[in-house]
Amino acid sequence: MDPNLQKALLDRVYDKRKAATLDLERQVREALGKGDRGRVNLIVQQLCTLLSPTSPQNVNARNGGLIGLAGISIALGMDIAPYLEQIVPPVLACFTDPDSKIRYFACESFYNITKVCKGEILIYFNEIFDALSKLAADSEVSVKNGAELLDRLLKDIVCETAPQYVSHYQDLPHIRARQDAAAGYSGGSAELDVAREKAHAASHGDMTHTQGGDEEQTAANRTFSLARFVPLLAERMYVLSPFTRNYLVSWITVLDSVPDLELVSYLPSFLDGLLKYLSDPNTDVRLATANVLAEFLREMREAAESSAAREEIEARKQEKLRAADEANGAGKQDEENAQPQPDDEGHAKGNAGPGQEEESEEVWAIGREVRIDYASIMEVLIDHITFPDEEIQATTLQWVAELLLVVKDVVVPFAPRLIPAALPNLAHHSPAIQTAANETNYNLYQVIQELPAPVASTANVSTSPRTIASTATTEGKAAAGTSKSGLTGSSSLPKVAQPPSPPTSPRLSSTATFAETMTSEGQNEEQPALSDPFDYQTTVNMLALQLLDQHEETRVTALEWLIMLHQKAPQRILTMHDGTFPALLKTLSDPSEEVIRCDLRLLAQISSASEDLYFSSFMANLLSLFSTDRRLLETRGSLIIRQLCASLHTERIFRTLSELLEKDEDLEFAGIMVQNLNIILITSPELADFRRRLKNVDSKDGQQLFVSLYRSWCHNAVATFSLCLLSQAYEHASNLLQIFADLEITVAMLIQIDKLVQLLESPIFTSLRLQLLDPDKNPFLLKSLYGLLMLLPQSSAFATLRNRLSAVSSMGSVARSTYAQTARSKLSTRDEIKWPELLTHFRQTQLRHERARRSAAAAAAGGATGNESLVPGMAGNTQGGSGGGKGGKDGASVSPSTSGSRLAVGGGGSGGSAAMKRRIGGSGSGGPGQRAGSVGITVTGGSGGVAAGSRLSTATASATIPERISSSNGAGGGIGMGGSARPTSPVTLTKGSGRPTQPNASASNSAPRISSGKGRQ
Repeated sequence: MDPNLQKALLDRVYDKRKAATLDLERQVREALGKGDRGRVNLIVQQLCTLLSPTSPQNVNARNGGLIGLAGISIALGMDIAPYLEQIVPPVLACFTDPDSKIRYFACESFYNITKVCKGEILIYFNEIFDALSKLAADSEVSVKNGAELLDRLLKDIVCETAPQYVSHYQDLPHIRARQDAAAGYSGGSAELDVAREKAHAASHGDMTHTQGGDEEQTAANRTFSLARFVPLLAERMYVLSPFTRNYLVSWITVLDSVPDLELVSYLPSFLDGLLKYLSDPNTDVRLATANVLAEFLREMREAAESSAAREEIEARKQEKLRAADEANGAGKQDEENAQPQPDDEGHAKGNAGPGQEEESEEVWAIGREVRIDYASIMEVLIDHITFPDEEIQATTLQWVAELLLVVKDVVVPFAPRLIPAALPNLAHHSPAIQTAANETNYNLYQVIQELPAPVASTANVSTSPRTIASTATTEGKAAAGTSKSGLTGSSSLPKVAQPPSPPTSPRLSSTATFAETMTSEGQNEEQPALSDPFDYQTTVNMLALQLLDQHEETRVTALEWLIMLHQKAPQRILTMHDGTFPALLKTLSDPSEEVIRCDLRLLAQISSASEDLYFSSFMANLLSLFSTDRRLLETRGSLIIRQLCASLHTERIFRTLSELLEKDEDLEFAGIMVQNLNIILITSPELADFRRRLKNVDSKDGQQLFVSLYRSWCHNAVATFSLCLLSQAYEHASNLLQIFADLEITVAMLIQIDKLVQLLESPIFTSLRLQLLDPDKNPFLLKSLYGLLMLLPQSSAFATLRNRLSAVSSMGSVARSTYAQTARSKLSTRDEIKWPELLTHFRQTQLRHERARRSAAAAAAGGATGNESLVPGMAGNTQGGSGGGKGGKDGASVSPSTSGSRLAVGGGGSGGSAAMKRRIGGSGSGGPGQRAGSVGITVTGGSGGVAAGSRLSTATASATIPERISSSNGAGGGIGMGGSARPTSPVTLTKGSGRPTQPNASASNSAPRISSGKGRQ
């Protein structure tokens, strides 16, 4: 430059610098006209030196350098392209200058340079983009305005020229090599990968071989490289400034709007950061992000649909070619009508038919194939489903639900990770998330349900989506030049371009599927069978963990999933030794009835598909669960057994349980369980057919069934008697009553007899009541019922049974021997059942129970303060309460005539004692009696004092019946509770009525009574 001109450029006054710039512009034009490029090059170097950070000049020097470069760019026009490598770096360096004026003038200068260069400037797009992203958040308004002006110009240039602009002025390979060296990696491979794909497409008729070669030749000279830009974009996505975020989203929107760039192919690289923008506090950022994500989802849907249509057309074409080939091979056409044969490339030789021309046009109309890495997108989405922000959760779930509709096979391998991420959101408090989670769960359920049955040989193969992706990539590259089907959908899953590794094209065909194993029949025959893409075992393990979720909806859905998966692969999952059985068994204790029902369906399904060993183990574990969790037995026991009977074979369940209970060492639990099973057997509608089979004891099958149940039913005397009545074994029932006379008649037994009497009035025993009309044929039935009547105290059950028997005429005929002989002859036909052995087994089992009860009572009495006789037949001494009246009478007894047992209750009074053959429970030394769940015995004094209040522990299977046995003492009776109880008027609760009644004062010194009203089951 002329020294005077250079001095003018460094002047502080803007007008002088502007005038000097005009002179410089004129001199450059003259030099360019003379062909003196050496001088132009020196001028450019001088101006760039002024912008150098190490320049000794002041701020005015950088101002002069910037305006000077703008001036010569206008003078040179497109000829400035060779000098861009010298000009661009120093100008961009001024974008970060501390002086805001320098930053503004730098934007102005670069605007002029860019406007002149147009597409040539795109070789430096990454550097320009990075600098502008920082200026977007500049604190100076003028700088931000200048940067926005430059940004709009750059966006216009990208939209117009980015996809196809090729530089004719710059040595792009040389420039990119230096850019890559500065960035720490070598590039250029991404563009060449795209070119190779297009060249490969040319071999299938989409373009000529010449066009394919041109693509590969010109790819290296394109100024704009999306593959190079995406790593920078992905890195910048994690900024926090809302201004910069808005800037980034705006560029993503612009690049996505350019059809030939296919930014959606690179979506996995920056999707993670983009999704996080949905939680930005700035509303503009959130709205812009939501819009661009919706656009990406639309493009993915269209790409998948287009690819599916292309596959369908190609399949029809291949089918027609095979049909023509088969026809030619069969010799059904002559030379004149010979159809063209397909060559190695899949194209027919000769003239194409109208159908083939139509298909070719249809393929052309579908448009360009877009390659999308759906697997990598799924990786990102699954990681964000559990993100704390609700907007991100809802969006990711919506995306997954949509992908399940368009690329089902790609999502299948992700099911083990997707299920635990989506199922907990089924009960989310946000309606948007809940709706999206339900849609995702439904779509995934349908996709998995439609999968073909798994191959047995791949039972233990665990398939990872990441492994499959890398395998598909390798196979796709290997088959790129050898495929003959014309399809590229399943070719590859390339790695996304990410620094510092060499950037490669991440474009994946939307038809890439993990389950796809063939493109034609011929290929399928040659290829080995691939492993199952769906990992059943891992999915089951994830679902088992969901059974611990706090929400009922999640637990129910997890069980529904397990039911469906077991139906598809019963031999591969949920076996006895895979560790899930304990979790399923524990789920039976769930507070939700719906969860229990689903769990029982699954357990029943597993048992049906398994061997007998599994079923026996299941029943044994179920009994063990009931034994340790008595609350579960009381609240859900009946439901569990009934549901299992509805799903499985009832006889199998009862036989197995009976065998296990017969050998059970816990006699108390065995008795309770048999009592439960007996009530279920008698009352459950689901067991109607089973009851009909039991009634037919004359058949061999019925006899075996009766005996199998009888041996375990002996743990409960009343249940055994009920079984005999149900099976119409009336003579054996009457024989059992003779053994009852020698047994300990407990309150629990009396309650069970009471309930049995009520059941005799139910529709279940209608046939039994009708048999009472024919005493000639059923004499032992009458004898059994009369024996039962004799066991009962004077209660409502006694009155009910007595009224029923009184309605039967000719009761005296029971004693006639002819009827007994008839019955015996009928019983003798049941020669398969050894009745004496059954009676012996019953007696021995009941004696074991008596010994166990005595041992338990003795152990319990060891810590009691009062002295009580625990052995039947001995007198029980009970000390009266401190408030007991003098002269009170001791004891009261109720003696059922049939059993010969004495039921004694100790009365109150000073020093009173009571003879107790059967200890029901009295008060100790001034202490309260025992408390239990359902039965209470209240002993009342004659003049109105409660002598002792006792509740004896009894186990019942369902709703219990309140019973009050009241005994009155002489006058002067007091409160026998050690004086600590609140004085109350004597009250006797009437069974079933729920109303307290005052005892009659005149009943003093009278015999004890059993006060009972109408009972209820």
